[in-house]
Amino acid sequence: MYILGIWDGHDSGAALIQDNLILVAINEERLTRRKLEIRFPEHAIRACLEYAHLAPRDIRHIAVSTADFSKTLARIFPRTKEEYYLIRRRKKAPGFLSTVKKRAKYRLTEFGPNPVMKRLSEMVLKKTLDSAGFSDYRLYLIDHHLCHAAAAAFCSGFDRALVLTVDGIGDALSGTVSTLDGGKLERKAELSGKHSLGIFFEHVTNLLNMRELEDEGKVMALANYAYPIPDQENPLLELVHIEGLQVRCKYESLAMYDALKIILWKYPSEQFSYMAQRVLEKRVTELVRNAVISTGLKKVALSGGVFSNIKVNMLIRTMPEVEDCFVFPHMGDGGLALGAALAANYEFSGTTSYRLDDVFLGPEYSAAEMKTALDASGLQYRHCENIAQETALLISKGSIVFWFQGRMEYGPRSLGNRSILALPNSKRIRDLLNLRLKMRVWYQPFCPSMLEEDALTYLDQYNGVPNRFMTMGYMVKDDKQEEVEGVISVDGSCRPQIIPGTGSLYGKLLQELKNLTGTGVLLNTSFNVHGEPLVCSPQDALNTLKKTGNEYLVMGNYLVTFKK
Repeated sequence: MYILGIWDGHDSGAALIQDNLILVAINEERLTRRKLEIRFPEHAIRACLEYAHLAPRDIRHIAVSTADFSKTLARIFPRTKEEYYLIRRRKKAPGFLSTVKKRAKYRLTEFGPNPVMKRLSEMVLKKTLDSAGFSDYRLYLIDHHLCHAAAAAFCSGFDRALVLTVDGIGDALSGTVSTLDGGKLERKAELSGKHSLGIFFEHVTNLLNMRELEDEGKVMALANYAYPIPDQENPLLELVHIEGLQVRCKYESLAMYDALKIILWKYPSEQFSYMAQRVLEKRVTELVRNAVISTGLKKVALSGGVFSNIKVNMLIRTMPEVEDCFVFPHMGDGGLALGAALAANYEFSGTTSYRLDDVFLGPEYSAAEMKTALDASGLQYRHCENIAQETALLISKGSIVFWFQGRMEYGPRSLGNRSILALPNSKRIRDLLNLRLKMRVWYQPFCPSMLEEDALTYLDQYNGVPNRFMTMGYMVKDDKQEEVEGVISVDGSCRPQIIPGTGSLYGKLLQELKNLTGTGVLLNTSFNVHGEPLVCSPQDALNTLKKTGNEYLVMGNYLVTFKK
């Protein structure tokens, strides 16, 4: 049985599962090349079906996330979400109407789903799906936070777990507290959308002249450069409190923005970032602690955009009340398509467990397709028998290498198939990557990929459980920070990917690098320039190579050399 999952909002996408197997998942942005695409994911749906060699008529179950008033309105009038997309991504000059539309968006999202909205959503979705060739299917409209919860719970590997979702807002909620026990996912508490930690942090991001729903990671990074402010002197902590299993904000969404604006006037940007980050850290850990005590469950599965904050996740992982912690790799709204499919399958068949050994769930390209693109590019290239060894040699000599292999990653992190790779111990390389190749702000740190055998050497409080998906922060030991200074933040923290040295080409590359340098650690950042999606196809990779002027690209077993 196949179930197609669809999300047609912010970072839209599609996913396809068969029984208890996740076959393919991809976000529309990777195919349209518009960052965090909001259009209906027709390209992603087509890519999912092509991967499985299916036609639309072969699909009998389709699950779509979210049916609140705002989302339904956007389905009926798609121009409204396109307008908001352009405003949010700074593609349209600000003005009075832009401000009105933005404030209206926050107000409308507070209205939850009802039978009329669900019926209207169904009508619009069926019309769109029917026109794409689908027929004789059952359509499921899945609650926004059930999608998040299903993704976290069912991919965690836990039999019993506390399941938390925390984000901005969806279906009028900003989060949920659930339990997974005895094959049953049961919601215990709902967090109102009017009291939202996610919207609080969105407002902070926007007020710092950054793009909400996109640049929250920059706020977290900038916070590391502030002079610490004691909690008792942090005015932002007074704006958000935790009461049992509920978030309580002093002001609702629009009034919160105005209150934050007044406070920002008194502080430099980095201190404002620090204070806001501290609010997330303290209040989310309080919520987790209360939920663990309430349910008695010490294994925690997390999803929702707030859990893209790796500093918060690090604190949760190291809480004495928490035994184990899993963060769904595509924790933001971009993961809703897969969550919808998993939730529908739970409703249909009761399936609550899926293996998620990796998230290489996107398209893959054959050697012939790569060669065709290379021949058309006019670039110099050669075939290598031992591509891992040759790439490790280039990196060991200080080269930056673009790395394109296998199936594309699902989610926001590059995990060794669409990556830019370099030595981890060079501030010069870090700055070159930030300012000339990636074209992003200087204070954003890069991340390391490291061998399991080296993780204990470099990381504090590492418990031997590998973090495969870069969802968790760790502190680097003081005496090891100089060796990896290109992949840590100013406070000594990092977001590592921890993998074995066997079983994958990327693991073999790390092992080859260790043979040459003595260290199985790489700087690994996403293969794109800032503001663009991760590269998907060979042509995307070649376009990025030419745009940035980097010297080396490894594509499959081909080593490409670009001379300016």
